[in-house]
Amino acid sequence: MPGKDYYGILGIGRDASQDEIKKAYRRAALKWHPDKNQERRAEAEEKFKDIAEAYDVLSDPEKKSIYDQHGEEGLKGGVPGPDPAGGMPGGPGGFHYQFSGDPNDMFARFFKDSFHRSSSFGESPFEEMFGMFGGMGGMGGMGGMPGMRGGMSQGSQAVRPAVFDLPCSLEDLYNGATKKMKVKRTSSTLARDAEAVLEVEVKPGWKAGTKVTYAGEGDEIGSSGKAQDVVFVIREKRHATFTREGSNLLHHRKIPLVDALTGFKVDVPMLDKKERILRVNVSDMVSPNFAKVVKGEGMPSSKLADSKGDLIITFDIVYPSSLTAEQKEKLKAALPRS
Repeated sequence: MPGKDYYGILGIGRDASQDEIKKAYRRAALKWHPDKNQERRAEAEEKFKDIAEAYDVLSDPEKKSIYDQHGEEGLKGGVPGPDPAGGMPGGPGGFHYQFSGDPNDMFARFFKDSFHRSSSFGESPFEEMFGMFGGMGGMGGMGGMPGMRGGMSQGSQAVRPAVFDLPCSLEDLYNGATKKMKVKRTSSTLARDAEAVLEVEVKPGWKAGTKVTYAGEGDEIGSSGKAQDVVFVIREKRHATFTREGSNLLHHRKIPLVDALTGFKVDVPMLDKKERILRVNVSDMVSPNFAKVVKGEGMPSSKLADSKGDLIITFDIVYPSSLTAEQKEKLKAALPRS
């Protein structure tokens, strides 16, 4: 295929779904963001732009269709114009595409949308249930537990596990934590205590959806001598200042216009047990769609020791509510019009 290979740029196959295209863009854009590649910034800026162009095309069904059929050359001017009945869009000379977006704006919008989308959801619907039954308060009989998924259906041969959501704060998932859960279980033939304390060792970097299984710790099913497994599913509580996306932490700040124009420092309270404050210097002029990437200040990896994701900070600019005539004149004198 002549021209750029957008699929190759994002590292995906031609049959990739839109969700896979988004994930590929996220991965590639973070890898080649200029903030993370200061030692080879010129190369990173070029790759960052190509990644943005590839995503701009492949995330748009219309542009993607033309590219799939005609390649970059056809996309940027080699496709015949539409027939009178209505077909492929374009002027008399055919479809003309030119990437004119700002790669930094695209990146910032992508992660700002992720932040707001994640922040719009509340805590786990099972939070109240664990406030009552979790910790050392007891879970009660597993078979009749509200919110339980699974259980033993009548006449079923298999013993299904009793599955419960275990809400964890972002601090828990960053530092690791021990959650003690007191369970009450019924027994007919099994010689065991009516209560047990199960300790869930939450590892640093665990993600929502991680499952921890305790074999045979639930209710005995009838007088079979078999007991349910107890499964806890890690759920992430909403955090006041961060949202998590994979191994990255997203943080959003409002800044005054004067800071956006002149540079500033932002202090970010991190999730460490020692309550570390990270000072981030921003010397760039900040547009509404600007993002600052701080390498290695995201979530730890549960699989790779000493490996962390990134901190991605996006901004909203707060404009002054009013200016005096003198301030307006000074701004006119100080700021260029083009």
